[in-house]
Amino acid sequence: MSDVRESEGLTLLGNQGTSYPTDYDPGVLETFQNNHLDRDYMVTFRCPEFTTLCPITGQPDFATLYINYIPHIRMVESKSLKLYLFSFRNHGDFHEDVTNVIVNDLAKLMEPKYLEVRGLFYPRGGISIYPFANWAHPDFGYAELARTRMFEQLSDLDRGDGTR
Repeated sequence: MSDVRESEGLTLLGNQGTSYPTDYDPGVLETFQNNHLDRDYMVTFRCPEFTTLCPITGQPDFATLYINYIPHIRMVESKSLKLYLFSFRNHGDFHEDVTNVIVNDLAKLMEPKYLEVRGLFYPRGGISIYPFANWAHPDFGYAELARTRMFEQLSDLDRGDGTR
């Protein structure tokens, strides 16, 4: 296992002395090699304890994030993703901005074939906000999926839990 970590440059996986970032830090993200380049498949992360701060009031905002992607050559390592998402805890940004920042950071990091992030932010003041952002690599034919998913996700939310 340690040989794999070293060859992939994974510094966080299995590290018992993990330090948690106190503000937004995309530098904690790490990747590893996709060993299944012969097929397309979807990876899904459900992050039910995401928190960030309102940039105006400083009050905490809580959400469940869903991150789906079709990997290309590199994949995001889950512990680094956890630390990256934790780094938003003291960061002030609007829900829509946070969702787009995550898409931008992960697209830049991995260059996946397709990527989407859905934020299900819990109500504050009686209103829930569910931002959705996606990205399709221009070389793999997922642009139509990106357009379609932009509006399909609205019907998913009718179920009330934001899942399919």
